[in-house]
Amino acid sequence: MRPEWQSPPGMPHIYNEHAMPVYKRRKPLINAEMRRRGIYLLPNLFTTAALFAGFYAIVQAMNTRFDQAAVAIFIAMVLDGLDGRVARLTHTQSEFGAEYDSLSDMVSFGAAPALVMYEWALKSMGRIGWIAAFVYCAGAALRLARFNTNIAVVDKRYFQGLPSPAAAALVAGFIWVVDDFKIDAVSTMRWIACVITLFAGLTMVSNVPFYSFKDINFRRSVPFWALLLLVFAVILISTHPPTVLFLMFVAYSLSGYAVWGWNWRKKRL
Repeated sequence: MRPEWQSPPGMPHIYNEHAMPVYKRRKPLINAEMRRRGIYLLPNLFTTAALFAGFYAIVQAMNTRFDQAAVAIFIAMVLDGLDGRVARLTHTQSEFGAEYDSLSDMVSFGAAPALVMYEWALKSMGRIGWIAAFVYCAGAALRLARFNTNIAVVDKRYFQGLPSPAAAALVAGFIWVVDDFKIDAVSTMRWIACVITLFAGLTMVSNVPFYSFKDINFRRSVPFWALLLLVFAVILISTHPPTVLFLMFVAYSLSGYAVWGWNWRKKRL
């Protein structure tokens, strides 16, 4: 096929065999901007899966399958931790992803634990029960709003207040343990459930510092004992997941008050 020749403006089209051919550049089939945006689908899939897990927990609580509702909240917590890491590894962070993640967290770690706990034990307490559930739900919303506005000014080594996934794990872990041991929640555990719900909700909006684990670099080489510790933790959790996970998050929720008390004591001395 003979190439097209470029003629000067206003001159007729003349064929010249010594002229340099000018080929028209074809438009790419896929726009580079569209290709870059297509990668954003990957972290948002994890966020959507976490949102689904939170919604699934609410549905299972309405069907009185509280053990499955508690497990779904833990699954949402794992997926919530993965979406941010996937976004950083694939360089697909975006404002949309950050906002979508906050809305997913509100459902999975705010509304879902409050509604599951209310259906499980707080419903029989009347006004006190739904007030406790609302305190938790409002605490999660305020915690997420404060985190989004203070993300650039706070020490990244510590969270300001109990993180909403940890608060949800504390509530869901208690439900899972009691349900696993076949204890009647309405008659014997409703007041304890109310205290745990209020504690988690109020601690989320407190100024108590909680270690964030963000200064740990998982890409560095670690000593052999660290690998052994990880294997031991997996074995320990597998022995009885409800009890071990609940105790782990009880310890974490109290660790912030221990750090706060230590800092307060150092300032007094």
